Amino acid sequence: MSDLSAVKALVFDVFGTVVDWRSSLIADFTRWGEKRGVKADWTALVDGWRAVYAASMDEVRKHPERGYVILDTLHRQSLEKLVAQLSISGLSDADLHYLTMGWHRLHSWPDCVAGLTRLKTKFIISPLSNGNVALLTNMAKFAGLPWDLIMSAELFQHYKPDPETYLGAARLLCLAPEQVMMVAAHNHDLKAAQKLGLKTAFVARPTEYGPLQKYDLEAKGDWNIVAKDFGELAGRMGC
Repeated sequence: MSDLSAVKALVFDVFGTVVDWRSSLIADFTRWGEKRGVKADWTALVDGWRAVYAASMDEVRKHPERGYVILDTLHRQSLEKLVAQLSISGLSDADLHYLTMGWHRLHSWPDCVAGLTRLKTKFIISPLSNGNVALLTNMAKFAGLPWDLIMSAELFQHYKPDPETYLGAARLLCLAPEQVMMVAAHNHDLKAAQKLGLKTAFVARPTEYGPLQKYDLEAKGDWNIVAKDFGELAGRMGC
């Protein structure tokens, strides 16, 4: 643990690492569809929506002249295309807004709140997510996530894995990169953080993408900590 003695803050990937976005959205939309009389393959919608997530952020990167676009807006744009592709008809603007805001109403994995609460006794804890500030704030209220502050890609006008996001988080906290630990269930996120000098912790979420998940089933890098859940992470960090 000697090389982690300087760590003062833990920052967390959120979608998949802290919250179970897939099960949360499918359950939410299924209940809502039954009440509204809307029939759709909600699993296909949710999986398709997440599948275009990275590409939607790449469009923002490719067109800096258009300015930064928050994730809520990207989610809405992707949703409108998917609804047409999946032939889900009869949705009003209010319906599309409800579905888009589903990303604000995600439940955490069972170990998260207790693990975060333990980590908070010793460290600054914050999301470092591509979700926008309003999304992450509303999600924290909904899921009872005990963050000390909300850090979002929106603050830095750069989506992960752009270096500006990781280094910006350290800068906002007045910490050196090596005093910050990135926690994620995604190897690529940790690789980007590690290159910039941040410490790293991998927590596997092997059911994030459902039964057909093909990657991030295990740690694929030389991370400082590999833990089975946030409880083990808290214990390894002395909390």
